[in-house]
Amino acid sequence: MNRSAYIATISNAPDQVWDMIIIGGGATGLGIAMDAATRGYKTLLLEQADFAKGTSSRSTKLVHGGVRYLAQGDVALVREALYERGLLLANAPHLAHNQDFIIPQYTWWQGPFYTIGLKLYDLLSGRLSLGRSRHIGSREVQEKLPTIRRQGLKGGIVYHDGQFDDARLAVNIAQTAAENGAMLLNYFKVTGLEKHPDGQLSGVVAKDLETGLTYTLPAKTVINATGVFVDEILQLDNPGARRLVKPSQGVHVVLDRSFLQSSSAIMIPKTDDGRVLFAVPWHNKVLLGTTDTPLDEHSMEPVALETEIDFILGTAARYLSRPPARADVLSVFAGLRPLAAPQKSTGSTKEISRSHKIITAPSGLITITGGKWTTFRRMAEDTVNEAVKTGGLPAAACRTKTLRIHGYLPQPSTAAPLDVYGSDAPLLQALTLKHPELKAPLHARLPYIKAQVIWAVRHEMARTVEDVLARRMRALFLDAQAAIGMAPQVAALMAAELEKDDAWQQEQVQAFNAVAQHYLLTGIHNDTKTPHQLNT
Repeated sequence: MNRSAYIATISNAPDQVWDMIIIGGGATGLGIAMDAATRGYKTLLLEQADFAKGTSSRSTKLVHGGVRYLAQGDVALVREALYERGLLLANAPHLAHNQDFIIPQYTWWQGPFYTIGLKLYDLLSGRLSLGRSRHIGSREVQEKLPTIRRQGLKGGIVYHDGQFDDARLAVNIAQTAAENGAMLLNYFKVTGLEKHPDGQLSGVVAKDLETGLTYTLPAKTVINATGVFVDEILQLDNPGARRLVKPSQGVHVVLDRSFLQSSSAIMIPKTDDGRVLFAVPWHNKVLLGTTDTPLDEHSMEPVALETEIDFILGTAARYLSRPPARADVLSVFAGLRPLAAPQKSTGSTKEISRSHKIITAPSGLITITGGKWTTFRRMAEDTVNEAVKTGGLPAAACRTKTLRIHGYLPQPSTAAPLDVYGSDAPLLQALTLKHPELKAPLHARLPYIKAQVIWAVRHEMARTVEDVLARRMRALFLDAQAAIGMAPQVAALMAAELEKDDAWQQEQVQAFNAVAQHYLLTGIHNDTKTPHQLNT
């Protein structure tokens, strides 16, 4: 991917009519770009920030059918998600893998209740099952989970789901789309919609946020895949349009791996307020989450609330032999789920649909909303099918069910910690052999090296220090204070690649440090305000 080359292309061919212009570079938009490009359609994707900047880099890192949704009776959604889970693990094995989960049992009735439910979960996954669920005794639970609270432990239920690196997968999907002919531009904000005299869409107006230049880009179809921001694009098309999204905030905290000491994850299916809590091993740390807080507003950088932090730590303390304290938190992050808004007012996200919806406006604007990471491929397929009909495009079959995503590597790489790069890992190693100084670590507490910064700029369209430390690497999500310490080195390396001056480096470090404050507990808001007030 080469941003400068893409901009030169649209500058030199301003009358180029795209088959599809996709607004939004999260999981959904990137999936659509990949699907459309592999079918042979002329595809352009525009993202106002960085790829996966919002919700798509802030998930619980699970590729799952949703045990919670099964308990709510949404069998169709679970079946679809389990099918897509199987496809993703087959198409991106370098980033998505089988993860075993244990539900600890502290009452006699939990054993048969959850075992029966998870047998249905296994059945719905069919031939793409990741393994059978089973009941285990308390001794085996303690062997698998050394830090589990032992008092009152009666046993546990083991089941299987998928785990992945969300932001890394987003980058690889973008690369796959680009390799198949799509053009993708980050930091390119759509500011208006162009229409024919009859009111039908004819393209978009977009601004390059790096240069300030504005472009008018013709298209046969325009797709609104902006997650929690879909209503803003709908307003451009039809001021006063009904709100489609009701955002819900999910918060996660990250701890040292010593709090779990296991390759197995813990799933608490029902907390005091009915929510699900996970403790998942991820990049040699432990991820705890998630909350589910309805919001009235949204922002690019949502902020965790004190009550959400207290809920996660307090619930985890009831199940771990070593209760985590605030001082143990390495990073905390909040993400917004773009849930489809209900017809009637409600304060509970449990009543809001997780399934995706596609809506085509009278102007031809196609909006995709709802859904989740696990089903991104199916959401893309359905959206492209709708775009083909709306735009009168020649029919072409979807090719993504068996499409190997960039970096595909069937066996785990031996180049740890470069294994997340899959088939690109040897190329990164070659870079360090040619330039040994790039093998130097960026921080003692994290496994990242200088070569990864160079790679991110050259091959993954990283434009800012935050792009590198939050999404090309996962430093900000794993250890926020360490990430702050890495920022000056990253800025210097990027400046050399992008031909930027010292002032740019200083601006980048300051901007990153401002964002990173939201990931430190010292940057968390208290509850003197409501969630929607904090995000305005």
